[in-house]
Amino acid sequence: LWETLSLLFYTMLGVRFTHLPSIKNSSLSSFNDDRRGNAVSLSLRKDSRASSGKIYARKPSSDSESSSLATTPSEKLGGHQSDDSSSAVTGHVEPLETVSQDTTTQVVETDGHDHTSASMSESFVQEAGQRMIPPPGDGKKIYEIDPMLKSHNGHLDYRYGQYIKLREQIDKNEGGLEAFSRGYEIFGFTRSATGITYREWAPGAKAASLIGDFNNWNSKADVMTRNEFGVWEIFLPNNADGSPAIPHGSRVKIRMDTPTGIKDSIPAWIKYSVQPPGEIPYNGVYYDPAEESTSLFQEKYVFKHPRPRKPTSLRIYESHVGMSSTEPMINTYANFRDDVLPRIKMLGYNAVQIMAIQEHSYYASFGYHVTNFFAPSSRFGTPDDLKSLIDKAHELGLVVLMDIVHSHASKNTLDGLNMFDGTDGQYFHSGERGYHWMWDSRLFNYGSWEVLRYLLSNARWWLEEYKFDGFRFDGVTSMMYIHHGLQVEFTGNYNEYFGYSTDVDAVVYLMLVNDMIHGLYPEAIVVGEDVSGMPAFCIPVQDGGVGFDYRLHMAVADKWIELLKKRDEDWQVGDIVFTLTNRRWGEKCVVYAESHDQALVGDKTIAFWLMDKDMYDFMAVDGRATPRVDRGIALHKMIRLITVGLGGEGYLNFMGNEFGHPEWIDFPRTDQHLPDGRVIPGNNASYDKCRRRFDLGDAEYLRYHGLQEFDRAMQHLEEKYGFMTSEHLYICRKDEGDRVIVFERGSLVFVFNFHWTNSYSDYRIGCSVPGKYKIVLDSDGSLFGGFSRLDDSAEFFTSDGRYDDRPCSLMVYAPCRTAVVYAAVDGDEDSISLVPEDV
Repeated sequence: LWETLSLLFYTMLGVRFTHLPSIKNSSLSSFNDDRRGNAVSLSLRKDSRASSGKIYARKPSSDSESSSLATTPSEKLGGHQSDDSSSAVTGHVEPLETVSQDTTTQVVETDGHDHTSASMSESFVQEAGQRMIPPPGDGKKIYEIDPMLKSHNGHLDYRYGQYIKLREQIDKNEGGLEAFSRGYEIFGFTRSATGITYREWAPGAKAASLIGDFNNWNSKADVMTRNEFGVWEIFLPNNADGSPAIPHGSRVKIRMDTPTGIKDSIPAWIKYSVQPPGEIPYNGVYYDPAEESTSLFQEKYVFKHPRPRKPTSLRIYESHVGMSSTEPMINTYANFRDDVLPRIKMLGYNAVQIMAIQEHSYYASFGYHVTNFFAPSSRFGTPDDLKSLIDKAHELGLVVLMDIVHSHASKNTLDGLNMFDGTDGQYFHSGERGYHWMWDSRLFNYGSWEVLRYLLSNARWWLEEYKFDGFRFDGVTSMMYIHHGLQVEFTGNYNEYFGYSTDVDAVVYLMLVNDMIHGLYPEAIVVGEDVSGMPAFCIPVQDGGVGFDYRLHMAVADKWIELLKKRDEDWQVGDIVFTLTNRRWGEKCVVYAESHDQALVGDKTIAFWLMDKDMYDFMAVDGRATPRVDRGIALHKMIRLITVGLGGEGYLNFMGNEFGHPEWIDFPRTDQHLPDGRVIPGNNASYDKCRRRFDLGDAEYLRYHGLQEFDRAMQHLEEKYGFMTSEHLYICRKDEGDRVIVFERGSLVFVFNFHWTNSYSDYRIGCSVPGKYKIVLDSDGSLFGGFSRLDDSAEFFTSDGRYDDRPCSLMVYAPCRTAVVYAAVDGDEDSISLVPEDV
């Protein structure tokens, strides 16, 4: 969806601290401005306090390109390092030497005014002190799982060797991955009993000052000191009355003298940022709420409910807070908590995946052009509002996954990381390699030590601070290959995955972050968006894999769109079955018929492909339905059920698509004037199509309601029988003439008749369990907008004798364009009722 977004444009939207004074007209004073006399500027040094911490860093190199840590482990770390070509390797590269003594990480004693990597906070010790990241394994089990990988053992052993060496370096120089991933306790703003310390890694800067409301934006007031590793620091002691030098809610920035001039930047580790009313740039906000409420700010949120246990079957409701209102507006965390979470629970999903959490200046980027990686989007509310949302989800038994973006970053230089210290190679690759031409964004250098610290700490921050239960990592295919998957067709040939086009640095980072997440949070769920089919993607790191729990099965949605462009007569049921089952053995997938991608303007949802303009006039239950609507409602249910039935071990649905949400998503936008004089028309900044009409699915007088109830019943079916995670899957029939698909999944028998006119009486199907069967889900039921051609109370008895290569069989009625699920019943036991009790 977001790959074709146009250049970033700023919006004036969002939740803001309206009481804060504007700095729009504030003078951007130079570094020679007057300075108040009592300022304190400290370098990294040893303090008299007993509990001094340690900061590990390396001297920056003068090379303009960033080098791969995996290929040059002894290199000094800092700003812009090396020749990028070393990142793409094959298995024929010789193993690297260990780190020499003369290049080991140097240790710098700190002032001890804040928590550092050497001492964990008490609260963290209580929650995570006993957790540890296990040491690496030998990485050889992948060859047992998939013997075909042995022909590429050179590359895979090299990759795992680079991972081992990096783990060893982190252990030696940072005290281990557990400590290394707590960079937020060192960098950014940290508060102790005596004051506030602010640190920033900006090796390209020549001078730096902390500015903000607290010092009237005076760049001379709080000048920072740089150490030899490019880390800038300042300590601000408490005021005489014991209050912090920077009040909670104050706007802050760092002003730097850089190779490209004076620039004001939002701190890279900022925890909250807002867009002041009437202004374009965002401002960082020092966010440190008190334990109790004040007249201006809410109190610091305290979590009340434990995390739910990891579900065996993962059923994800993909959502976006901003567009979750039925009204044309930007919705809030609080409204989502109160209105949408109960809906998700009612529908039968057990996980909510939230998009656009990380702050992004451009709303229409769908949250994928991140500017502030540690800050939750202020458009929807405060950080504590988000915590309240997650806590409520846990109370409801829902796990909460965050759509996290580590594959690229916004190229915005005002609000984000791009050109942060005046150079283009600080966080990103320099030159063309650091730019994604399709996404118009910057690409991280995963071979940089400080980039690793930043991203690993970022993932951990969301787990620790906000209690997210896991992630959906966006754009992983782009990370793993130097060509980013652009203009490349993956055919499944293993040479496509293990060669010069592979970015080993990025793959090793993914191994590190998965190891860190699963080591600290064994119950965490990590999903990777990979379209390439990288082998061993969902195998544990210790066994030689990349370490994800699930891969998004992205080919399925593309197949449905391909078929929907054809006539029913041209569909091949064998092609449908092949696409749904074409996944790597032993590696779990999250499947979906459609996600947010298909809902965007320029594309069509499945419902819109099926019913098009008839959705506007023929969806009333008591009105006339057109053949197009009848076909659309029938196939919408069938497509979703066969997708969840055959396609993976987890299932995802984008909010509103469960009831066939009409039209598309179109973010508010104004006319875009291009340099060549052309104008791309906007939509008058309208929110009309940037919302979710949940009222349509709730309205019993509309046909949307039947689609919603079917999706709800489908989730209840999976909850009851757990068929998605069953090891038993057998395709009994793929009949191209009858257009019938029959398969067993778990203890259930699924029968799909895709024929557009033919219904089949006394239709024999094979099954493996003898005895009595009953219908447990019928897409043609009246509650689901069907024609009730089946008697759902009927009983079906098997006959002996092999049929469809099954030991027994039963006779059923298979109406055209229907899907029916049968379950074996012992004795007089009733099958589950899938009609919700409140209907």
